[in-house]
Amino acid sequence: MEMTNDPFLVTRVDQFARWAQKSSVWPLTFGLACCAIEMMNLVAPRYDASRFGAEVFRASPRQADLLIVSGRLSNKMVPVIKQIHAQMPEPKWVVAMGACASSGGIFDNYAIVQGVDQVLPVDVYVPGCPPTPDAVLHAVLRLQQEIAGGDPQAGVITKHA
Repeated sequence: MEMTNDPFLVTRVDQFARWAQKSSVWPLTFGLACCAIEMMNLVAPRYDASRFGAEVFRASPRQADLLIVSGRLSNKMVPVIKQIHAQMPEPKWVVAMGACASSGGIFDNYAIVQGVDQVLPVDVYVPGCPPTPDAVLHAVLRLQQEIAGGDPQAGVITKHA
């Protein structure tokens, strides 16, 4: 029998699965207001989220694992976003993009939910009104670090039960 010096790779299955999930985050667009314009810039050539495996924006919740809620969430939209979130396969993550999605923003009234975390578990909050595509890209990279099992910065990513 002839011995070869071909290189081979040794890893654990869970590490490989986390690497694959981290490298292929597929966001679902849920643009509710002006933040959605900045979210669209995320896949433009200037920011090019495809470099990090997050370029495939999905229109179907059954094909996405990251829900980016960009803009103000009205009480009328709560049943819709809950249904969309329920249709997403596990594991799934949620990013609250902008001041309105994170805390209701300047809309402190009966019609606007005061933060998406009132309705869904949020993994990453992106501050700003509207946040820049750089900030959203940073949030995606932080989420990928969390998926891979890295040590995220304190306060950037919150765990949910």
